[in-house]
Amino acid sequence: MKVFLNEFIHPAAVKRLSEFATITEDLTDIKSVDAIILRTLKVDRKLMETAVNLKVIGKHGVGVNTIDVEAAKELGIKVVYTPTANTNSVAELTLALIMDIARNITMADRKSRDNQFDKIAPPELSGTEITGKTLGLIGMGNIAQRLSIIMKSGFGVKVIGYDPYVNHEKAKQLSISKKETVGEIIKEADIVNISVPLNKSTENLVSGELFNMFKKDAILVNAARGGVVNEDDLYNALRNKTLRAAACDAFVVEPPTNENKLLSLDNFVATPHIGANTIEALLRMGMDVVEDVKLVLHGNKAINEIC
Repeated sequence: MKVFLNEFIHPAAVKRLSEFATITEDLTDIKSVDAIILRTLKVDRKLMETAVNLKVIGKHGVGVNTIDVEAAKELGIKVVYTPTANTNSVAELTLALIMDIARNITMADRKSRDNQFDKIAPPELSGTEITGKTLGLIGMGNIAQRLSIIMKSGFGVKVIGYDPYVNHEKAKQLSISKKETVGEIIKEADIVNISVPLNKSTENLVSGELFNMFKKDAILVNAARGGVVNEDDLYNALRNKTLRAAACDAFVVEPPTNENKLLSLDNFVATPHIGANTIEALLRMGMDVVEDVKLVLHGNKAINEIC
């Protein structure tokens, strides 16, 4: 068996993969590969049709927006992924970003390094507490559910959520008050978290007039996918102070650079898609995707199949 892998995965997972397959990084060798394991690589119909021996595509992570899943279905190629392996890590990063922008931590650090303060506790760094606030979830999948548990137990927040794929009964079981529109979440929440995949229905999901609905002191965090939040509209809302602050771990163009005008704002914090970038999550994702690829290559059903 031959597997194409040209992106970093945990060394233990690479070792496990090498026990049952030959690993290649050469795209010119794609015609002979039986499997592809990817993190950000784009696997479109053309690539699949070129890889005539391809049996399975393994996504190291949750989002499959770089894979043409419909083409894979048509061509009889299995697609596997790791839907829960990074849940805790992304939820913890989201909490860290919430705390950062609520208390102006990154801004305080930047200005301290530039010797901009002549006294302690400057008024312009007045933050806001999280305790007792309302957390609004746009998307109620595994990561959002984990964040909800952490913030309810740690900060006593009220949780509201929007997700067309979660019914009221399930939301009630999760102790989340389900709302019917994104607008309702934005109007009511002090903290808005984005946890949805990027697809045709979620592209620019938070954009335009929705930015006029935020509470004056609301904060927004997107550690999901770039493109779900319209970056131009977010920039205008932050610059005009119709939104207190925001943090993003995901961008349309990644990694973010100073060419992105959001990074010019004091009330914005950026991280280069590090939500799942912990030792623990990398190990889980690596081992999970390798094991599912092995199952498919050996003629068995994978644990986490998309198709």
